[in-house]
Amino acid sequence: MKNFSFLISLIVFNAIIFSSCNNKNQLQLVSNGVSNYEIVIKSDASSDIKNASGVLQKYFQIISTAKIPIVTEEHQSINKKKIVVQVQNINKNQLKISTENSNIFIVGGSDSAVQNAVYEFLESYLKCKWYSPTAEEIPTSKNIVLSNTINYSYTPNITTRTVHSKLFYENPEFAAKHKVTTNAFPYYVPSARVHTFNKFIPEEVFYKTNPEYYALRGTKRLPTQLCLTNNEVYEIVKDSVASLFRQYPDANVISVSQNDNQQYCTCEKCKIIDETERSSSGTMIQFVNKIAANFPDKTISTLAYQYTRKPSKTKPLSNVLITLCSIECDRSAPIEENCIDFSEDLKGWKQITENIRIWDYTTQFTNFLAPFPNLHTLQPNIQLFSENNATWVFEQHSHNPSELFELRSYITAKLLWNPSLNIDELITEFTNGYYKESGVYVKKYIDLVHEKIQEDNDFFLFLYGDPSQAFNSFLKPALLKQYNSFFNEAEKAASSPEVLNRVKCARISVDYAILEACKKGISEDFQLVISDKNGTKSINPVVNQKLINFYETCKKNNITLMNEMGFTVEEYFNNYKKSLEVASQPNKAFAKKVTLLTKPKKYANENPQTLTDGALGGSNFYANWLGFEGANLEAIIDLEAVTEISSVSTAFLQVSNHIVFFPVKVSYYYSNDNQKFEKLGVLKNDTPLTKTSKINDIKYFNLEFSKVKARYIKIIAENMNKAPYWHHAADLPSWIFADEVIIN
Repeated sequence: MKNFSFLISLIVFNAIIFSSCNNKNQLQLVSNGVSNYEIVIKSDASSDIKNASGVLQKYFQIISTAKIPIVTEEHQSINKKKIVVQVQNINKNQLKISTENSNIFIVGGSDSAVQNAVYEFLESYLKCKWYSPTAEEIPTSKNIVLSNTINYSYTPNITTRTVHSKLFYENPEFAAKHKVTTNAFPYYVPSARVHTFNKFIPEEVFYKTNPEYYALRGTKRLPTQLCLTNNEVYEIVKDSVASLFRQYPDANVISVSQNDNQQYCTCEKCKIIDETERSSSGTMIQFVNKIAANFPDKTISTLAYQYTRKPSKTKPLSNVLITLCSIECDRSAPIEENCIDFSEDLKGWKQITENIRIWDYTTQFTNFLAPFPNLHTLQPNIQLFSENNATWVFEQHSHNPSELFELRSYITAKLLWNPSLNIDELITEFTNGYYKESGVYVKKYIDLVHEKIQEDNDFFLFLYGDPSQAFNSFLKPALLKQYNSFFNEAEKAASSPEVLNRVKCARISVDYAILEACKKGISEDFQLVISDKNGTKSINPVVNQKLINFYETCKKNNITLMNEMGFTVEEYFNNYKKSLEVASQPNKAFAKKVTLLTKPKKYANENPQTLTDGALGGSNFYANWLGFEGANLEAIIDLEAVTEISSVSTAFLQVSNHIVFFPVKVSYYYSNDNQKFEKLGVLKNDTPLTKTSKINDIKYFNLEFSKVKARYIKIIAENMNKAPYWHHAADLPSWIFADEVIIN
């Protein structure tokens, strides 16, 4: 009953806004499509203020058909009321919306604050909603009435707000409506935004002649990071920074920051500083402070990231911007609950600097399109940042279309502007507005998948994880069926092709999870192939149709990437078709015993039978791949009886940024006594690793030969053993990951 009363009150409230009324406590802005108001700006108003006034005029006309004129103060009419749009002498980020003597004042402390004030007025008082660049909800009425007692003031704590989404980057007007930046690194030198050590002192130029410029790792100098106590390194970086500021005079921020690895310098000088500072950020802050001292009118940005995340004892200079990164955190719960070390580091930096930029992460980078139920963490995390001197927050989403892309972009921007907004109300507002009559079913999916992950206290929701990790949790078979049914209902409810297409885009994450579940064969309902009563295998038609629907929806909506490594939807589609082909063909190795002669590590439960269990690996090493770190794969498969064969194939994975490389070569042998083995053939990797190799790929090492009779098949896949010197993980052990062995 209480909720029903609230709904009635809301209806009455909206009716008052868009109705004709002569109450002295109300302002009649528009009556029957006519207005007695003018939008008043100063004669010397900037182009930004003129544009903001034009936006206000435009939406008044869309709502009521009344075109309210824009005039300067010198030309305002005596007998007309005013809507004043101007900059005032208040905090540069503050905005105010107020009424006085039947006039309306929409003001801010800067041009950008005035623009924010205009959009806040349109959204909060005229009820305009902008869900995506192509979906908005604008009320229409010949009469617009507002309260005559408005006195609203707001100053956001987070003053630079970025959501890493092309919806904002490619649509500046949409970004303005949501008060976020139109690029990831506003104010920065374009060519020096992050991970800049190798840009200032590139390995290709300096490493062979000056290895002392680089990090000492054990007994070797490696071009992974710089040696920050080397004075020549300081001079080169200082000169590079000066050159770039001259090249980009309008930029006022440059990044002087570590490369994207943890291979920092351990030479005696660097080591003493880091030990004294009780953090590896010690050498970093001392180095960056030294650079920053040369550019007092500019900002030098650096990273507090991985090995430099813990605060140093040395305080950063006032023109040093600390960019604190939360990459390690579990996303199944708020940071203060599941990533206490990070929250403590944030509070530690707060004690020594007021210049903090947060680099937060909101998607699964290895699987953009997978269910990633972390929406319940966004608000408490942003509140944590806001309360700890983070005036600049960069929420790194996928940039490209991903799971619930429009919804995530919308609510993240809303929370950056006002962290106290109710997250559930925001989600409901969006699902009802964007998915219309289908929204209730999309919301049911969102609610249930988030409820289920919060019930699983042991689940680590990782940025570099995989849906296969959740098949015993929030993606278990019964839940996948339920999610699928929600989207079936949502599609049935859609009353227009446009809404139906939005629903299909929303369901691609569930479809992707189901496709991966079938590849792994997690239950009888989720299988790649089915068998008839004679045991003849054929491709599961449900899976085939699901794959086609997934691909066609992605293609229609320009959804092109599966992950940050550049693995495309097209490649996924073709690889999946190959998996269907592999799964449907006979395999004499299926379910046969595997003996490993070398020891695997960590993944696929280190289970040798991963190689013959019929489950096929995906594009991520969590998904049914058997991994070997710094060692070869050597395995023997027992076919249980002497069998005639003429081909053997093994799939291998490459994820080069995670030190997962294809084997150098794969050798196949056969035997009938498991003692003496004869060589069947050797396949060299015809795409050896280079700096330009595909980051994410799957390769089949398929050998065909004249028929032989064999019981035992030996496979030896030769590991590179270590990452090459130019790789960010130089000299660290490399991995090989193997999947299903097919013998026929």
